[in-house]
Amino acid sequence: MSGLEQGGLAFACLLMLLAIGVPVGVSLAGVAAIGLYLSVGASFVLTTFKTTPYTLASDYNFVVVPMFVLMGAIAGRAGIIGDLYGAAQALLSRVRGSLFMATILAQAGFAAASGSTVVASGVFTRMALPEMVKFRYDPGVSAGCIAAAGTLAGLIPPSIAMVLFALLTGEPVGALLIAGILPGLLTAGAYMLGIRVFLQFRPEWAPPLKEKITWPMRFRAISKVWSVLLLMVLVMGGIYSGLFPPSAAGAVGAAGALFIALSMRRIGAGGIWDSLLESARITAMIFLIVIGGLIFSRFLLISGFIGDIRTLVTTAELGVFGFFVMAVALFLILGMFLDSVSLLVIAVPFLFPISQALGIDAIWFAVIIVKLIEIAAISPPVGLNLYAVLASSGGLVRTGQLFKGVLPFLFIEMIVLALLLAFPAIATFLPATMG
Repeated sequence: MSGLEQGGLAFACLLMLLAIGVPVGVSLAGVAAIGLYLSVGASFVLTTFKTTPYTLASDYNFVVVPMFVLMGAIAGRAGIIGDLYGAAQALLSRVRGSLFMATILAQAGFAAASGSTVVASGVFTRMALPEMVKFRYDPGVSAGCIAAAGTLAGLIPPSIAMVLFALLTGEPVGALLIAGILPGLLTAGAYMLGIRVFLQFRPEWAPPLKEKITWPMRFRAISKVWSVLLLMVLVMGGIYSGLFPPSAAGAVGAAGALFIALSMRRIGAGGIWDSLLESARITAMIFLIVIGGLIFSRFLLISGFIGDIRTLVTTAELGVFGFFVMAVALFLILGMFLDSVSLLVIAVPFLFPISQALGIDAIWFAVIIVKLIEIAAISPPVGLNLYAVLASSGGLVRTGQLFKGVLPFLFIEMIVLALLLAFPAIATFLPATMG
């Protein structure tokens, strides 16, 4: 059996296990174990299962993942999200569709304090969706806006997706984190401009607000966002300037979030403990998926699948454009079955070597891949962010409404993706200026 046939059979078995509810990490490791056993024997399987978890857990670079997760958990419990949303709402109150734009702006700000798209979507659903429904905004578009804006956490640092990409490929973590800033801001700006254009044709999505907000009220609301600005300067400024490495940036960000929360008297011992538990659960889930993915990738390499795919792509002379078309199709299809972390861990190990063989800039490729992952997260029928919104909505939006309401944002995402493909400098400019 050829490498392509073995890999295809492995992916088919993986999807079957996922369909019956087996956890992603267990599915990846289980399929890989059987494949490795049939290919090279039991002793190699045992060695792989002994060394891979230890190698991952003992890698100092991975400490950035739990630290970024902890920073986001503390920031959420300290009420920083509420401050952001209130400030954005006050600032944009006179603009039609202001609640849409406030949600996008606030989630862009929260992305600088949390690297999880699902967390951002769930939290903002509980906060913003009732407000939108109260002012008679279209429930489906409102929920779609929250789900789409949640993906900003995938690009704007600290981004867990970027960290995992760096650890899977050996690319510099700091450069990849900084690379997400301009694409993330571009996406946020495109959302705000796009929803403004859509409202010209569908004004019923967002009736005018009658609530009047004075300038003193605006200043009071805006003055509360100093905490997020401080975290942004600490984390992104430290990485960009080279003051400390990304692994230390996570710890600095978590310590900074804790200091801010304590100084504002918004968190106690119980809140700190809950934040630690949440971080431990999320980190354990991510590590299990990554360990399973690394073992699965080893099987794909040993079976010859990765080599056969690379040969197939290079001999077919697809070129850079054809390769990206293939990647887009692959991520949109797999995104119907897998969450962002699983999709990243499965696809990157065999796509990245091909991209390098084609001479594609690694940082540009990373930004495109993370963007594709986030598009998959809001693509019906199985986009993970969509179900995070549904689970947190309290029945305010139906599944069909959400699937329809997210379509305008998917259209905007495709435009942003086209811009990133056409102008690589959007992704590579800031990393090139790092000291």
